[in-house]
Amino acid sequence: MNSQRESARLELHDLLAERAFTFGDFVLASGRRSTFYFDGRQVTLHARGLHLVAALILDRCRELKVDAVGGLTLGADPIVAAVAALSGSDGGRPINAFIVRKAAKDHGTGRQIEGPVLVPGMRVALVDDTTTTGSSYLIAAAAVAPIGVEIVEAIAIVDRNEGAREALLEQGMKLHSLFTRHDFAAPKSGPLLTKP
Repeated sequence: MNSQRESARLELHDLLAERAFTFGDFVLASGRRSTFYFDGRQVTLHARGLHLVAALILDRCRELKVDAVGGLTLGADPIVAAVAALSGSDGGRPINAFIVRKAAKDHGTGRQIEGPVLVPGMRVALVDDTTTTGSSYLIAAAAVAPIGVEIVEAIAIVDRNEGAREALLEQGMKLHSLFTRHDFAAPKSGPLLTKP
């Protein structure tokens, strides 16, 4: 890993630890209980945080030679837009963005996938801010697979280490995460924070 990328990763780690992690007792979207909550939007909607996320994910997309990056709304929205914008300004080949709705619109064009048209054979990466079970990737993959794109990888900012990697592998999809739950320690002393 080059020094510029490592420096960005360390800075992002500190922002995530400071802004996105809360420890306590939480019920997740999956229905599971957890002793911590990761709110990725506290970083992906933060100016410096989003820049760092986009730079690191763009590096990975360049390594994978992807044509487009997308994911399920809402977690993927700021990430894919920032990666696309950054890809158009760094001198490399631009990478388009797309967003997958949870269901097709019942008005207008009726689309489930928003953004420039995906075509068969395109190499795409799916992104999200965090993953627990991998379900958001599976929903996005089910929406884009009929087009005939090649899903080269799922990319997360944080993998909670609760089965997503294994669930995605069962479907033939590799998961790459910038961080895992184990990169962030709970407070060593004092009471755990409670949710707001």
